[in-house]
Amino acid sequence: MRRRNLMTVLAGAAAYPLFADAQQKPMPVIGYLFSGSPIADGPFSAAFRQGLSDTGYAEGQNVAIERRFADGRLERLSALAADLVSRKVGVIVALNADSMLAAKNATTTIPIVFIGVDDPVAAGLVANFARPGGNLTGFSTFAAELMAKRLELLSELVPQARVIALLVNPDNPNTERAIEVVRDAASAKGVQLQVLRASNEGEIDAAFATLVRLQIGGLLVGPTVVFFIQREQIFALSSRHAVPAMYDARLYVAAGGLISYGPSLTDTWLQVGTYVGRILKGEKPADLPVQQPSKFELVVNLNTAKALGLTVPPSILARADEVIE
Repeated sequence: MRRRNLMTVLAGAAAYPLFADAQQKPMPVIGYLFSGSPIADGPFSAAFRQGLSDTGYAEGQNVAIERRFADGRLERLSALAADLVSRKVGVIVALNADSMLAAKNATTTIPIVFIGVDDPVAAGLVANFARPGGNLTGFSTFAAELMAKRLELLSELVPQARVIALLVNPDNPNTERAIEVVRDAASAKGVQLQVLRASNEGEIDAAFATLVRLQIGGLLVGPTVVFFIQREQIFALSSRHAVPAMYDARLYVAAGGLISYGPSLTDTWLQVGTYVGRILKGEKPADLPVQQPSKFELVVNLNTAKALGLTVPPSILARADEVIE
């Protein structure tokens, strides 16, 4: 009997590691929410996964990612955010301001890492940049504040333009601040500003009709996923009417746009992945500072400039981080 009892104990001890493995926590899940499409997200996915890898996580091995895309239909975001919450994801990544608002309204407990919110303190989203408090932290991209620099560059590119248009999406949370910034910058430079509002294909056509009627010499395209989704339409209209257009991100210029100036989004997405990994390891978003961009890039497409009959000044080419030929 004693031998039999001893063998039972030893057998149980040998089986314990298997039992312990069966009791391990399930693989953590990241919720990924974007008002745009997978195409717009594509260039940043690798950087995001690298940031995760830097903290010890690899998709499909020890972490899963549930991706939700609204494909430009902002009315879908609330339901998509609620779906991620119902799946009890460990953290939600909100890829822009619209996505962040939907995620914020869906949960006050699941950590949210956002990107693309212009001033989260002024918007009442976080207590301050150093210690956000609550369940939100993330990365500001100076979406509105950089519009003044873009106006300056566009004026340098087309110094003869006395009237410049600003194309904005009225549904974007950063729009009013962007208009305010550009109006101040235009006034300081003695340039007239025409604000054009559009949130869909038909309204973009109407905005360009106004632009042509007013003989506007240059166009600032405001930061919003709607315009990126409609980028081919904007490129075609800009080309047809020979209107030089300035964008907020390299993605536009790589796809055929003329010029862009903004934060290095690849660099930012690397940091987003790192923050998500740190949260999965137990750090709280309340203690992770909201970061501001430190790396910016000026990109010029000389092929597009040539098609517009435009000569890019040497002063801009000398400062460009990338020139596409």
